[in-house]
Amino acid sequence: MINLETERLVVRNFRPEDWQDLHEYLSIEEVLRFEPGSVSSPEECKEMAAERSGGDIFLAAVLKDTGKMIGHIYFNQTGPQEFRTWELGYIFNPVYYGHGYATEASRRVMQHAFEELGAHRIIAMCNPDNASSWKLLERLGMRREGHLLQEAFFRSTDDGRPIWHDAYQYAILADEWATVKVGGNL
Repeated sequence: MINLETERLVVRNFRPEDWQDLHEYLSIEEVLRFEPGSVSSPEECKEMAAERSGGDIFLAAVLKDTGKMIGHIYFNQTGPQEFRTWELGYIFNPVYYGHGYATEASRRVMQHAFEELGAHRIIAMCNPDNASSWKLLERLGMRREGHLLQEAFFRSTDDGRPIWHDAYQYAILADEWATVKVGGNL
């Protein structure tokens, strides 16, 4: 069971009742512009929240003072377990953009990974056109490791051809996290 606190947020496991808050932002096409899938119906969000409540891969970011879920964090161990590498991702409700919530929640999850899970490395990917996302990763102290050309596709043309997109890959090592933390950037 994960329950991580920040000054303004609780980052915790999903609960089935989170479906309404989840639907509030997963029903907005622009929110999913750089993500796989399309807008979700209330029924799909009920299923997602129920599924996600059974694990630690998707975590709800909840306002401490109201209990409202305003976004979620994807955090999953990747590659061989002994490499101790996790991948970070996030989607937040646009009503709450510009207040530092995604940075605050992601930073707390990274702290948990390095200080409690013994992570060696955390990685993240984002579309180069998604400047808000890569700027957030840089605020977290992550460094851009590469620009992957036509790395993936989430959508296809009407005749079924993939619409490829590039990706930036970011990462931070445990040693770098300690330096960023000591330097006062966190």
